[in-house]
Amino acid sequence: MKRNELFKSRLSQMRMLVLALALTPICNVHADEPDNDLKWFKGNLHTHTLWSDGNDFPEMAAKWYVDHGYNFLALTDHNILSEGEKWVKYSLVESRGGKDVLKKYLDAYGEDWVVTRGEPDTDSHEIRLKTLEQFRPTVEKTGQFLMIQAEEISDRSQGKPIHMNATNLQTVISPVGGDTPRQAMENNLRAVQQQARRIGKPIMLHLNHPNFGYAVTAEDIAAVIQERFFEVYNGHPGVNQLGDDTHVSIERMWDIANTLRLSQLNGEVLYGIATDDTHNYHGRGGSRMGRGWVMVHAKDLSPASLIHAMNRGEFYSSTGVTLESTSFDSKKSVLSMKVKPEEGVNYRIEFIGTRVKYDRTAKPRKDKNGKDLAVTLQYSADVGTSLKSVDGPSASYKVAGDEIYVRAVVHSDKPHVDASFAGQIQQAWTQPVVITK
Repeated sequence: MKRNELFKSRLSQMRMLVLALALTPICNVHADEPDNDLKWFKGNLHTHTLWSDGNDFPEMAAKWYVDHGYNFLALTDHNILSEGEKWVKYSLVESRGGKDVLKKYLDAYGEDWVVTRGEPDTDSHEIRLKTLEQFRPTVEKTGQFLMIQAEEISDRSQGKPIHMNATNLQTVISPVGGDTPRQAMENNLRAVQQQARRIGKPIMLHLNHPNFGYAVTAEDIAAVIQERFFEVYNGHPGVNQLGDDTHVSIERMWDIANTLRLSQLNGEVLYGIATDDTHNYHGRGGSRMGRGWVMVHAKDLSPASLIHAMNRGEFYSSTGVTLESTSFDSKKSVLSMKVKPEEGVNYRIEFIGTRVKYDRTAKPRKDKNGKDLAVTLQYSADVGTSLKSVDGPSASYKVAGDEIYVRAVVHSDKPHVDASFAGQIQQAWTQPVVITK
């Protein structure tokens, strides 16, 4: 098949999926709230504990985020909620987190809180995990810190991991599966939508680490048009954040997906989230807390308010950079942002987007035998191009009117405090503003 025919075939498949996905949105956007009523809330939406494959107790995980200035946290253990009775062997706890894990737990909460059974130093020695409802009162404080019930729906398709986080769930959602990664995403999206309609509350779904196992392509993300969120940064060192010689970076995926959605698929804009994907709390490598987060501009610290704000794009993602403000003046057609600068740190603000008349060439990548690889196609440099770059802590971009979308990314010259890949610097990403659809 010729290159142009291959691209047309893939585009036709995407359009068919658009028609097939005439579903109710996960949450409806409510009326805009006055800016002077909004506050910034810091949170992490991807966190693991001993309820699945993390290495610390859920209340200890939550306590870390409370102590480090976060406002909300979602525990997203694999295919499970923190509810019901669950015991874990102390030998497992120790093997994952080290010999002093139980001591840390006892020091923080006391012997009256920690429930064990069996004989110490035997295989019968077990610890009972606290449920979210049991430990919630120990960490929550009105207006300051909120726990949100969530789950990482951990699915597979064609041998590839398809993981999606559902935030503000009421009951656990079992993975639905699908013949292709794209179908698996669609099927799990439907399951979340169904629960949201049933309980009458907003549930936010986001796609996790698309380059983990190189499971998902940018075309897949573009085609599932009602999936509004994905992780532009994930703190796990094994998620291939930067891609490789045959796979694009996750940030590049973002621009490809939005260009296809907005220019060819009549879809909704895709927003980018930064998360920790915390598994390791005791300095033993792996994915750790504090690597990435979202800052949400919302009316109050409640699940509904946070989700509605994020559904409007009223948030930014960060690995260390804090913004004082970010805004789009629709009357003046100006996108502006200002960094809260740190002394001795230099900043560069880059505005990125795709113009309406972009080069739509898309070529398949080949293996060493000349066969097409099942990976993201090669797109022209017009897709996600740099529209303007400004040195300094503040910048603005005057929209010309021929852009499909514009987003901004702040690059600092300060190294990340706990890098997940070599040479990582502290950054922040604003959400795309749709200019022409």
